[in-house]
Amino acid sequence: MTATENAGHGSFGAKRTLTVGSKDYTIFGIDTVEGYERLPFSLKVLLENLLRTEDGANITADHIRAIGGWDPAAEPDTEIQYTPARVIMQDFTGVPCIVDLATMREAVSALGGDPKKINPLAPAEMVIDHSVIADLFGQPDALERNTDLEYERNGERYQFLRWGQTAFDDFKVVPPGTGIVHQVNIEYLARVTMTREVNGELLAYPDTCVGTDSHTTMVNGLGVLGWGVGGIEAEAAMLGQPVSMLIPKVVGFKLTGAIPTGVTATDVVLTITQMLRKHGVVGKFVEFYGAGVAEVPLANRATIGNMSPEFGSTAAMFPIDDVTLDYLRLTGRSEEQVKLVEEYSKAQSLWHDPAVEPVFSEYLELDLSTVVPSIAGPKRPQDRIELSHAKDQFEKDLVDYADVSHDLVDLTISESFPASDPGELQPEDARSTHQHSHHSHAPKAASNPTPVRLSENGEDFILDHGAVAIAAITSCTNTSNPSVMLAAGLLARNAAKKGLKAKPWVKTTLAPGSKVVTDYYEKAGLTHDLEALGFYTVGYGCTTCIGNSGPLPEEISQAVNDNDLAVTAVLSGNRNFEGRINPDVKMNYLASPPLVIAYALAGSMNFDFEVDPLGTDTEGNDVFLKDIWPDAAEVQQTIDSSINEGMFVHQYASVFEGDERWKSLPTPTGSIFEWDEKSTYVRKPPYFEGMTLDTTPVSDILGARVLAKLGDSVTTDHISPAGSIKADSPAGQYLTEHGIDRKDFNSYGSRRGNHEVMIRGTFANIRLKNQLLDGVEGGYTRDFTREGAPQSFIYDASQNYQAQGTPLVILGGKEYGSGSSRDWAAKGTSLLGVRAVITESFERIHRSNLIGMGVVPLQFPAGESADSLGLDGTEVFSITGLEQLNEGTTPKTVHVVAEPSDNSRAGKTTVEFDAVVRIDTPGEADYYRNGGILQYVLRSLV
Repeated sequence: MTATENAGHGSFGAKRTLTVGSKDYTIFGIDTVEGYERLPFSLKVLLENLLRTEDGANITADHIRAIGGWDPAAEPDTEIQYTPARVIMQDFTGVPCIVDLATMREAVSALGGDPKKINPLAPAEMVIDHSVIADLFGQPDALERNTDLEYERNGERYQFLRWGQTAFDDFKVVPPGTGIVHQVNIEYLARVTMTREVNGELLAYPDTCVGTDSHTTMVNGLGVLGWGVGGIEAEAAMLGQPVSMLIPKVVGFKLTGAIPTGVTATDVVLTITQMLRKHGVVGKFVEFYGAGVAEVPLANRATIGNMSPEFGSTAAMFPIDDVTLDYLRLTGRSEEQVKLVEEYSKAQSLWHDPAVEPVFSEYLELDLSTVVPSIAGPKRPQDRIELSHAKDQFEKDLVDYADVSHDLVDLTISESFPASDPGELQPEDARSTHQHSHHSHAPKAASNPTPVRLSENGEDFILDHGAVAIAAITSCTNTSNPSVMLAAGLLARNAAKKGLKAKPWVKTTLAPGSKVVTDYYEKAGLTHDLEALGFYTVGYGCTTCIGNSGPLPEEISQAVNDNDLAVTAVLSGNRNFEGRINPDVKMNYLASPPLVIAYALAGSMNFDFEVDPLGTDTEGNDVFLKDIWPDAAEVQQTIDSSINEGMFVHQYASVFEGDERWKSLPTPTGSIFEWDEKSTYVRKPPYFEGMTLDTTPVSDILGARVLAKLGDSVTTDHISPAGSIKADSPAGQYLTEHGIDRKDFNSYGSRRGNHEVMIRGTFANIRLKNQLLDGVEGGYTRDFTREGAPQSFIYDASQNYQAQGTPLVILGGKEYGSGSSRDWAAKGTSLLGVRAVITESFERIHRSNLIGMGVVPLQFPAGESADSLGLDGTEVFSITGLEQLNEGTTPKTVHVVAEPSDNSRAGKTTVEFDAVVRIDTPGEADYYRNGGILQYVLRSLV
């Protein structure tokens, strides 16, 4: 390797050549910036990013110096524009991104440009993994039949995505039935070091990504900086636009010691999750360091990275070292790529040196030898329970449940978890129970049980509180990890040998994260043993963890609801919020794959593995968990003998081609999509209607009405459509009018590509409190276009206002738009005709998303609120001063006048105040002048 200085580039002369083998790469040396050597790994990656993209306007030398001179103790206040190297999507959240690109192509054509100019400017890859439901289970044809049902339900979406796969450059689709987005990312898509030809130069730079799924952080285990974002940031990144972020605090997490025998990676993850939640890492990066890091296998690193949203951190990084290189070789990456990763990482001080301790904002430490077998539940990932105390804790939780019943939405909000992939309940046959579950009473206390006698396959049994209704080895966290997957297979083999079986009331499912898992199960001879206990493969993708667990058998479901039983689910996933896994199941527990099988054998959470036998063997002897738990050496020996590079090469050789179902989809061709007027899944949105090549001057907002007056902590969960579609809602009425049977409504998540459904579900959350109405919850408002301003659906009122040409505003409180970033929270707001949102404070990403959709975010003067100013939402608003943007500058404040209307109470007077304009960067001002980010990109490309 040689590194030769090139002509200087930017303010720091960082550009130079790195030679690896026979190839020359242009790199940007971070050692040209003072202070680089003491930075944590993740901030070095951000430093290189700014050096490479410095443009003097949005990214300046001062931003670069701010990272070099990073003060670990200071509260983050420097906003930077970070440009991820690539974008990764799953199908629920990714479909609208591709719908928008397809719509942009038509708009370019209408403006006289070449539609083929619209392509992702950064590589974009989508893995279709969120649509498979475990309807069928415990039988040999479960995978086949579930896949058939998946195609029946989602054919229109899949045809559209298959068109996108052929129509766009730099956009690839991994078809259904391949694996989970995060596992495909680490096993195949991640580069660790990216290369790209730009202006005739071959650049090398760190692989970074943003993803439309909160668990994108799994790739952090490979030393790739990435995290989950909303659809608008993902679209922006695809179109070459930077993502706004604050230079974060970085928490150093030192690992020492080694994992003891009998302890799994899942136990480590649950311990770390509990520690970091308690410490508080929301909005921060977490970085693992110390000599112990080298002892952590790559699969365990990925498992830890995956749980970052459960800790609350933005990312959970591991550095690059020999463990990283070994994994790249195992998974079939070329030797040339592995060598580049090594040489580039060493040249840029990104290679792990345990002797060098970076500076961190805060410090934690875990001795891995102290970790004990654990589960987490019954409703939060950080509620860790030592396995030896699980039975006692269950009895306590059951009593607590008699007094308290939370709502899923409120729980998610209060825990401030990002949830870019909210629990979606699709199966039509579960919908009636879904309605029931949100309003069901808390289960009765353990002191007043209501067990019920049932029969299944000729076997009589009693169903009681604590019964394990679902035991799911699901693809979220653990199925990338051979140590726990093969431990589960060996435990199944040992159990089957002794004649043990899963209890007849347990729904047993296996959803591998990639087909490689199936390959190594086959090679190890464990498939038959898993199936003997009912663990047949039900699909490759997100199943149980996102609520796609499928319905329980009808007689079990009925017994649970009729007798108010608190039954449980045990899953090897990462999300266990109340109501998320299945509407019939009130208590959900996270556990390692071998423990999932152990609980299927036990059949109840009311079980102590140390003293209660799992059953009897063929000779009538009691069998305990310790009798069938596989030896660590046997697990490692099985890994060594059953996993090889050839499996990865074989399974990923044709990863984008798909099976016969995918290939035989009738798919439109051509550079412009042929929209099907009858489709209720994929429709052309109206963002570009009437758009001209020249921008329309920004205008002040006059004569506006309030669509909703909202309080503090209104989250994107409140604003964004999610969950099942109710028949009497505007979205349900729309689908009925379009000839869709109620059983085929599917969920908002599956219909994200249809703006007509999504705007009807915006601000329609059943827990939304609009203060224009007294004591009413849900998606309602007062419609001031009608006599007496009666209560109506927010969507219906919005249509009436738009017909009159009346602009709309939203009034909010503190932390407006918190929770995970959701594209439809901003898109829906814009399409409802809202021009401005005035609040006390904004969540950062939702604020920038509003600007990206042409909505101006404004804040009340410091210390003031709608209530303190005497605003009740009945006023007519005028906002002046925005037109200053037409002169190329952004006003710091605008003048707001709120005049009483015919609907206002007597004696009300005019209120005037100066609102702070929260357009914070030059790039955001450009977006707003253009009417939104998509319009800005479109004009710049034409």
